[in-house]
Amino acid sequence: MVLHVVLLKIRPDAEPQAMRHLDEALASLQDVIPGLLTYSWGPNVSPENLGRGYNHGFVMTFENTAARDAYLPHPEHQKVGPLVGAVAEEVLVFDLEVSSSEE
Repeated sequence: MVLHVVLLKIRPDAEPQAMRHLDEALASLQDVIPGLLTYSWGPNVSPENLGRGYNHGFVMTFENTAARDAYLPHPEHQKVGPLVGAVAEEVLVFDLEVSSSEE
């Protein structure tokens, strides 16, 4: 499995409606991207103060690296890019390959 972790520094002037639209667009990818297993979205709630300004994020779980690799150029994923740009001043992506407990 691959955890696709995306952290966002949300613009101070980001509209709440644009944030909801981005969340909905990302969630809808589960219906069209093969191998995209889960999606979670939310604000940073860590009490450690180590977020370096990244105050929102999402995590997607992919079946494997091939599914993640197919997602990146997928036309529906490409449509989400401008929505991210509309609300975020910076984006950090970190993909973590993990083994399932069954392996």
